[in-house]
Amino acid sequence: MPNYRLIALIIASALFMEQMDATVLTTALPAMAQDFGVQAPSMSIALTSYLLALAIFIPASGRLADRFGSRTMFEVAIVLFLIGSVLCGQATSVAFIVAARFIQGFGGAMMIPIGRLVLLRSVDKRNMISAMSWLIMPAMIGPLIGPPLGGFIVTYFNWRWIFYLNLPIGFLGLVLVRIFIEQVRENEPRTAGFIGFLLSGLSLGCLLFGFEMSSWPGQAELSIALMSIGLMSGFIYVRYARSHSDPVLDLSLMAVRSFQLSVIAGSLTRVTQGAQAFLLPLMLQLAFGLSAASSGTITIGSAVGALAMKGLAPRLLRGFGFRNNLIFNGVAASLGYAICGFFRPGWPEPLIFGILIVCGTFMSLQFTAYNTIAYAEIPRERMSAATSFYATFQQLTLSLGICAGSAVLQFGMLVSGGQTPAAQQFTWAFLAVTMISLAATYWNWKFAADAGAELSGHVQS
Repeated sequence: MPNYRLIALIIASALFMEQMDATVLTTALPAMAQDFGVQAPSMSIALTSYLLALAIFIPASGRLADRFGSRTMFEVAIVLFLIGSVLCGQATSVAFIVAARFIQGFGGAMMIPIGRLVLLRSVDKRNMISAMSWLIMPAMIGPLIGPPLGGFIVTYFNWRWIFYLNLPIGFLGLVLVRIFIEQVRENEPRTAGFIGFLLSGLSLGCLLFGFEMSSWPGQAELSIALMSIGLMSGFIYVRYARSHSDPVLDLSLMAVRSFQLSVIAGSLTRVTQGAQAFLLPLMLQLAFGLSAASSGTITIGSAVGALAMKGLAPRLLRGFGFRNNLIFNGVAASLGYAICGFFRPGWPEPLIFGILIVCGTFMSLQFTAYNTIAYAEIPRERMSAATSFYATFQQLTLSLGICAGSAVLQFGMLVSGGQTPAAQQFTWAFLAVTMISLAATYWNWKFAADAGAELSGHVQS
């Protein structure tokens, strides 16, 4: 079997493509909104449609990998992502881009959990933190080069070319997967669980899309109807899952203490993370009047900080343990994003860039800790179900953050009567989502003092 570092790097090539695509797109939203004739905050739907597809289809990814083989489904995921990318480049309307992003999300829904599943099944627990860092580090290069590259393309060429960047990366990933990734499937694959998949997908899709529609003028009735359907189907799914031996989203995993706390606290924190990635490029372009190229150059600060932290994360977790890091670092990360809301056009750009580096450093450590401690007590045979469950809520809460940020901006524009959000409205949006991630502190306190000691190597004094 290839070295776990090599496997992590190959899987990271797909994550690199996905992360670069997401960060390039946020920089391009104002230009896309102008072409489609809509307000820039309304283009949040181009981001949430992708994340919506992730939330719907991720629960089925583990089953598909078990039945057809992890390598086969990883290749299918990359191909679907590339098809969606080509369609995005051809979009002529908001509806078109939403549909194309949904196809991209279908592919991404399998890339994320199946890639992580391949790695988890290939790595001993003592190497888990190192493997996760190797996996995430190349994936962080996407956010590092995405904003300036996207800004350059939007400013000097056309935003459509940002989607065509995925093609050479995807083709390279397909070749590497075919050569180095082994075909792994369960001897007795789990049943398809179509009813559970339908109920969970309907619930998550209606809830998220209903929340997105709540910020659109004149869509209150549709929003309420969608969220009502989502809540009802979610209630039915919970009853179904409790009586089913092998549900699509295995709620019994929440009985595992470290997994439960990581899901809850991590979800609250990711709301802020999702909102920040959406709000910051819009603020720099719409409220500060910067070009897409200048905006992209500044926003890479978060990615620089995140990349710098990856090599330090194992040492910090070993030195202070998961619980201490999650509590104190989580507060610092949240307050850092609150400061972003007070950026103003008169602030020196190097100062803004430096603050973003610090923010990215804190958040990177936080998510490395959450993504690792979640699996500390999960048996190997339940890894497939756990990765699907965790990734579903990961993407769902990132999209909720985008929806929340967009909703606050839309409300502020409605109150002020303006067509473009002002700096003050971005301040309120940042503060609103920051309060959500600060709430995660309560759940971080609930981790045991020695939680994840086997993974981190931390010894209490």
